[in-house]
Amino acid sequence: MLVVVGGHSRNIGKTSVMASIIRMTHDRMTGDPQWAAIKITQYGHGKCAAGGDCDCAGSDHVFSITEEHAASPKDSGRYLEAGAAKSYWLRTRQGDLGHALPLLKKIFAENKNVICESNSLLQYFQPDLYIMVLDGRVDDMKDSARRHFDRAHAYVVVAGGECDWPWEGIPERWMKAKPRFVVSTPLYESAELGDWVSGKF
Repeated sequence: MLVVVGGHSRNIGKTSVMASIIRMTHDRMTGDPQWAAIKITQYGHGKCAAGGDCDCAGSDHVFSITEEHAASPKDSGRYLEAGAAKSYWLRTRQGDLGHALPLLKKIFAENKNVICESNSLLQYFQPDLYIMVLDGRVDDMKDSARRHFDRAHAYVVVAGGECDWPWEGIPERWMKAKPRFVVSTPLYESAELGDWVSGKF
């Protein structure tokens, strides 16, 4: 199963929601090993995927991936802390995610259940579940989120941001027609969301 967790903007709790899904569901999984989790970061133009900023030639570091082996405060380490069996951090230059597709396909083939934090992955894959995190207090809407908004199977709304609808061109009815789960800081958990995802295994 491939689950993609995205969001309309940065710093709205996507990593926390993904970690909470892992935490609430990993002990309900049967058969093959637990979640393999992937964090995808795309750097802006002029940045290097290997370290974010270096003097390499533009094509030297199109993408870079590391596997985490211990829980830590960084995003990919938090997935292990939440209960993922494997965790990867994939960095690419903006617009160059396609170069990493053979590696991603290999990870997908080796793991029955993969959960990935990225909107951009939807350009290349049709996930079994696409969950979008929303916070109405943040009016930014990334292009990748705008393109795929109506493809979401469910929406996770951060408490406090569920009343406003600041996104021009995105009909609110799209969200109302699908499951919606409200989560609160700091855990970003919803028992109903955990049950809903578990029911898809």
